[in-house]
Order: sequence, then C-alpha cells, then structure tokens
Amino acid sequence: MAHPVVAAAHEEPRKRPSQARSIAAVAAMVEAAARIVETRGWAALTTNHVAERAGFSIGSLYQYFPSKQALLAELLRRERAQLLHEVRCASETEPDLALAVKQCIAAALRHQFGRPALALALEYLPSSQGMHEEDDVLRQALCGQLATMLARHGVPGSVTAAADMVALCRGIIDAAALRGETDTAALVPRLWRPVQALLRTAA
Repeated sequence: MAHPVVAAAHEEPRKRPSQARSIAAVAAMVEAAARIVETRGWAALTTNHVAERAGFSIGSLYQYFPSKQALLAELLRRERAQLLHEVRCASETEPDLALAVKQCIAAALRHQFGRPALALALEYLPSSQGMHEEDDVLRQALCGQLATMLARHGVPGSVTAAADMVALCRGIIDAAALRGETDTAALVPRLWRPVQALLRTAA
C-alpha cells in the first residue's frame, strides 16, 4: 500500500485465460471496458456494450466475466499492476533515495494523467466490498514497496513514513486532477517538497 482479499463472486472473473488467443480476447474486453468508462463514465458500462465494442459475442464475454463488476475489478487490477511495476522499478533500481522518490512520484503522475478521464472515473466507482478491497490492495502494495525502499536507505519508521507518503501524494494528485490540472512537470516539485519534509521529520 497485506491481507488476503476475498472479493464477491460477481466481481471475480469466471475463469482465467491460459492460451495466447484467449489472453488477447480478455485484454480486448478489459480495454473496451476502459474506453467506455473513459468516454462515458462507469454508469454507461454494460456487458453488452463491452462485448460489442470489443468485437465479441456476449456469450464469449460471459465465459470470462459474469458481470460488469467483474470487468471493473479486472480493469482496476490492470491499472494497479501497471502502477506497481513502475514504482517497483523506480524504488529498486535507483540507488539515490531522493531520485528514487521523485521517480516514484513521476510514476504516480503518469498513472493519473496518462488517461486522466479513466483515472478519475475509476477513483469514483460505485462503492462495493470488492471495489474497496481492490483499492486497499493497491494502497497496501504501494506502502509495502515504499517501506522496503525507505528501510533500505535507513529511514526510521519506514512503514509509517511510507503510508504517510502514499496518503499525501494521493491527496495532492487527486485534488489536482479534480481541478483539471494537466502540467505534471509542475506537480513533481509540489509533491516532492512535502514528501522531503516528511522524510526529514522521520529521520
């Protein structure tokens, strides 16, 4: 941000693809869902719309996704995996702590502003146990990755410091997105200053 997640059955895929063709089909369905959410909002998302946009029959879609909640959950997992991959690369490969943190901040900004309409729509999905759990998994995974990085650099209280970093950055980034800001370069120093102060306090 790590407790096990047990999502509601209607928010879990019916089955996982195992062959290249089925993997590509599922990826197309998830991307179709992303484009609908991105352009029309999550309220416009239906399994019929996704199947039509992805170019598959509704029966083919139901082989993998029993509901639109399952599609949304899988879309959240996809976005989470992309963000975690970038944060992991930044936190594990950059030897300088300040540069590593700045690269993690840049990754978070790319996640939010690469497809801003999609990111905002996913931020305000309808509340459900499964969606809350997906969000909690992301928060815990980010906190864990950052805590490991801070501990490696000798920052005391790394777990608390990492949780504060995630909360601070998320609040500033979400507020900037809601205001319609798009200049990510200007946001990096605005995020770095409070994070730097937080790390100095921890030290």
